[in-house]
Amino acid sequence: MFLVINIVFILLIIRISLNGKILRTMMTYRWRLLLRYQHIFFFLCFTVITAITGNYFLAPPTLFLYIVFVLLPNMGVYYLVYAFLVPKYYLANKYPTFILYSFLVFIVSALFRILLEPTLFSISIVDNSFAHANFLYLVYSLQALVILIASFLGITKDKFLIEQDFQNLGEEKEQLYLDLMRSKLSPHFLLNTLNNIYVKSLDPQQATSDSILQLSKLLQYVIYDAAVEKISLAKEFASIKALQLLYQLKYHNKLNINLNIEAQDSLELLEIPPAILLTLFENSLKHSGIGLDPNSFIDATYSLTDNRLFFQISNYLPARKSNTDTGYKGLGNQAILKMLDKYYAEQYTFDAQLKDAQTYVTTLTMEL
Repeated sequence: MFLVINIVFILLIIRISLNGKILRTMMTYRWRLLLRYQHIFFFLCFTVITAITGNYFLAPPTLFLYIVFVLLPNMGVYYLVYAFLVPKYYLANKYPTFILYSFLVFIVSALFRILLEPTLFSISIVDNSFAHANFLYLVYSLQALVILIASFLGITKDKFLIEQDFQNLGEEKEQLYLDLMRSKLSPHFLLNTLNNIYVKSLDPQQATSDSILQLSKLLQYVIYDAAVEKISLAKEFASIKALQLLYQLKYHNKLNINLNIEAQDSLELLEIPPAILLTLFENSLKHSGIGLDPNSFIDATYSLTDNRLFFQISNYLPARKSNTDTGYKGLGNQAILKMLDKYYAEQYTFDAQLKDAQTYVTTLTMEL
């Protein structure tokens, strides 16, 4: 029993000194099964220890009654400390009060056993000083063990829940940030597009149906598709094509924009977080001077090899930096990287750099 008490104190020291590491490990591996059944696990161990120690004084079937007699009151002691003393005093930083009440519970529970057990179970310790000392030592050790473990688990549970709440708050904050940044149309772009459609409608030779169709597709993407956690690649590329066609219609199909999409049969089957590829395309529209500079161009390529997505987009970079208002407000590269870290940690590469003085290349690969 002396060894058991030493182990408990060592565990307490380790728990205090490595608090953050233990909690991070528990959060990483989600040891919820252990946390859920920790009380059952403790009482199973306690029952085994009680059976071993009681075997020094008693034999079956009296030993079984003795185990039940010791176990039931100690369950009350355990939950008194775990569910009442720890939350009410320890977690309220009333450490002296917590220690005082824990000590009183220890004394009362130990005296209860010392006074009743020898009588109820005919344990002969009066004439045997060694047996008497051994009995007292075992009683005090077991009661101390119950209170220490109850305190340990009560404090650990609170610290774990705090760490879990902190992590959940961090995840919620990140998700709110992504939701806030995730693809939306600016009112300025929407009004300009509707105005262009109205102007075309005044001329019988100007077709307006395509403009309305592409705008509706983009609106559907922003309102519905971008609100979910993942969408199919087919929907992502449909939104890219809708934005491209709106631009082509605006500039009378004179823009040098090329989309090379391979492996189209798999687009409906594969899913990614929304707005990643669309935002990269929107960045190219914004910075290439497309529609304003006659030399501007955008070339986008998608391919899939062994479940590895490859998306590369090259755009013209005018001598004078262009900040064309595309109307689509995407995530931005920093938010894209956050999403990639969340969903594809260590399973993606992202590179954006100048290929030459007037060509900017962005390359993204992901393991799907």
